[in-house]
Amino acid sequence: QVQLVESGGGLVQPGGSLRLSCATSGSIFSINRMGWYRQTPGKQRELVADITARGSPVPNYSDSVKGRFTISRNNAENTVALQMNSLKPEDTAVYYCNAYTLVNDWIRRDYWGQGTQVTVSS
Repeated sequence: QVQLVESGGGLVQPGGSLRLSCATSGSIFSINRMGWYRQTPGKQRELVADITARGSPVPNYSDSVKGRFTISRNNAENTVALQMNSLKPEDTAVYYCNAYTLVNDWIRRDYWGQGTQVTVSS
């Protein structure tokens, strides 16, 4: 089992910045990748960014956030962070920390944080 606890989020004006952080605990040695998803009412949860859990960090970003958001991990503290710059109103969503383990080559097991609200508005 993996536990995820998020912090950060809140209200920011367009063009502003926010930083989300996620603390991981439990069977963290089994995590393959970890990252952030977001969801707005009536829409499916979508990937924002994720990164390899160990070894050389290999990030992956959705096209909508490339160049504005940066994902990073701290293995010593077992945390993953999302630095969000140049925020836009369309970035408004509930952001969820995610980690997954591989059951086999085809099946993954996802773990989720409780979610944190990010609102971009003037």
